[in-house]
This record gives sequence, structure tokens and C-alpha cells, in this order.
Amino acid sequence: MKRPPARRTEAFPSSSQHPANLFVQIVRRVRGGVVSILTEEKEEWNTPRSFLQQLFPELSQREPAPRHFGSGFVIHPAGYILTNEHVVKNNGKIQVHLYQDKQPHPARVVWRDDKRDLAVIQIRPSTPLKPLRLGSSKNAQVGEWVIAVGNPLGLDHTVTVGVISGKDRPLQAENRFFGNVIQTDAAINPGNSGGPLINILGEVIGINTLVAYPSQSISFAISIDDAKPMIHSYLK
Repeated sequence: MKRPPARRTEAFPSSSQHPANLFVQIVRRVRGGVVSILTEEKEEWNTPRSFLQQLFPELSQREPAPRHFGSGFVIHPAGYILTNEHVVKNNGKIQVHLYQDKQPHPARVVWRDDKRDLAVIQIRPSTPLKPLRLGSSKNAQVGEWVIAVGNPLGLDHTVTVGVISGKDRPLQAENRFFGNVIQTDAAINPGNSGGPLINILGEVIGINTLVAYPSQSISFAISIDDAKPMIHSYLK
């Protein structure tokens, strides 16, 4: 009597092949190129000051300038950083925090495009920075894993994971219209704006930009392909 053929079993993936391990490796590789941005609005007197206030400014009760959080990522070793225009639009004080560097770096805006919500700021690093590798969203597929790294609510270098939920979404926000937006369910919160959306190859495919309030798990990123022409001008 013949024995039945042995059942073929699939080998269980090793820890090095597990998605969680892959995410850890990607984050370790890219986090040094992600920055946290703190902006402070330019202080202006909104009401006329009295004669005494002009003579004795210390008598004036001025409210602290509003502060805002944002994110960005390195595109050139000389300190050029890409972010969203709305992160730095107030023309106030800009400070950049690098990964594991407690010393803030003052930054200035060197290029901005209000319509596309993109901006480049520059700091003067003591050593060359490591730019993130740029990919493309053209060949990205719905359902692919993506990673968002940023500074939500001032929590620097926060990592969230999700998938691409949709591509080429038309989107309008305030006076801006986007026609090539990536939709993702990776958690993105205030402060994530300007940070990178990264594929499993460790490449930037988008710039995290918008959250659909009050909906949950619906966030949007500008395709990196829309920013490449400008980025390449700084890479020359």
C-alpha cells in the first residue's frame, strides 16, 4: 500500500523578512534626513500704542507670538530642506531641529511656491547633511505600504505606517488645487506637514500635506514628482 505523498509546507518567514523588521530598517535609514520645524509668527502691533507705551515698551502687555510645528526633509547636503509652503508662510522666525541634535538651527526661506504649497528652506549645518533618496509615485500601487515620518504636535520624528489608499486624487484646499495627490491611511496630524511619505524601498514618494477633517485615516501627500523640477535646480 502506497503512502500518501508528504504534504508540502511553506517555511515561516524569518524575523529579517518580517514587515515589522523591514520598517525598522527603513526608519533607521531615513530618520537622519527628516527634520522638525518650529515657526514663530512675526510680531506686529495690531493696535496703536499710547504715548506711554512708546516711551516705556516694558509697560505693554504683548501676547507671545503664536508658534507652529512642521516637518521637512533634506534634499541637499548644504542644508537645503523641502517642506510645505504653509509651514513657513508667516515670514517669522524659523528653527530647524535635526535628528538627535538638541541645538536648533535658524533657517531662512530660499524658495516658495504658494500655488503648489512647496517651499525650500536652508540652514547652515556644521557638517554636510544626508539627503533622502527620491523615488516616484508614478509606479506606486494602491495597497502598497508607506511610512510617514514627521513632527506631529511637536513630537519629533514620529513614525506611522499605512498603505496607499488612492492615487491621482484631485484636491482643492483654500486657494490651491492639486491634481496629483496620494491618499494614504498612515496617521498624519498637525505638525506632519512637509514631512516625507516613504515607500518600502526607503524612497520619498510624497510630501505629507493635508488631513481630511473630521474623517479618520484619510490623509494626503503631494507627489514628489511635482517637486522634482525645483529640487533638481538645487542639486546642480
